Amino acid sequence: MPPVPGLAIARRFNGPPGSANGGYACGRLAALARAAGQLDGCAAVTLHLPVPLDSPLTYQVAGRRGHAWHGDDLVASVAAAGAPLAAPPPVEWAEARAAEEAFDATGHPFPGCFVCGTERPLDGLGLRPGPVVGSPGTVACTWSPAPDLADEEGRIRAEFVWSALDCPGGWTTDPARRPRVLGRMAAAVRELPLAGVPLVLVGRLERLDGRTATIGTALYGRTDGPPLAVAGSVWVALDRAALG
Repeated sequence: MPPVPGLAIARRFNGPPGSANGGYACGRLAALARAAGQLDGCAAVTLHLPVPLDSPLTYQVAGRRGHAWHGDDLVASVAAAGAPLAAPPPVEWAEARAAEEAFDATGHPFPGCFVCGTERPLDGLGLRPGPVVGSPGTVACTWSPAPDLADEEGRIRAEFVWSALDCPGGWTTDPARRPRVLGRMAAAVRELPLAGVPLVLVGRLERLDGRTATIGTALYGRTDGPPLAVAGSVWVALDRAALG
C-alpha cells in the first residue's frame, strides 16, 4: 500500500513548546491507521520523537504496523493494542470539581499546552486535573467540550477525546518536580460525547519505574455507567535542564 500523505498538526494543538500535544497527535495517527484499514479496535501509538507542528507527516503501512515519518525521521508507530485497557474507577462530579479546585499550576512545565495549559484560556481545553481526596495517585477534573470540537452531528471528534485522555495522566505524578512527556498511548473510544455535555476525566498512576510512569485514564459521562473512553499510557521523565 502506498504512503498516506498530508497529515500536519496545526500549531493550535501544541503540547510542549514547538511540538504537538501527545494525545492529539496519537488520536490523529490512530485515525490514519483506521483509514488505511489496519485497525478495527483499540489503537496503540508510540511516539519516537516530538511530533512537529505545521509540517507534513507521511504515514506508511508496514505489515500490521504503520509508521509516521517527518522526512527521514521516524516520528511515531501505530499498531493494534494488545491487552484490554483497564479504566480507573469513576469519580463523582462534586469530587471532580473539588479536585480541579485543588489543581496547582505552580511550576507547570508546559503552560502553553492546548489541553491543560494555563496560558490557553480561549482556545484550549482548559483541563485542570487535581488530586482526588483519599485516593493517592488519582486526579480528576470536569470537562464540558466546546461546540467547535464537534463534528456535523454534534459529537466531539475522536482526536479531542484522545487529547482529553492524555494530560490528566501527566498530573498523577509531580510534573513541576519531574516533568514527563507522553511516550506511548493506547486508547479505546467507545462513544463520542456530545458537545456541551458535562463529563468527568479521571487519571490514576499505576506504576513508577525509573524514568517511566504507567498511567490509566478514563472519560465518564455517568458515574453509574461504563466509561465513554479509556486509555493506558506510558510517560517518560525529562531532565528539567532540557526545558530551558
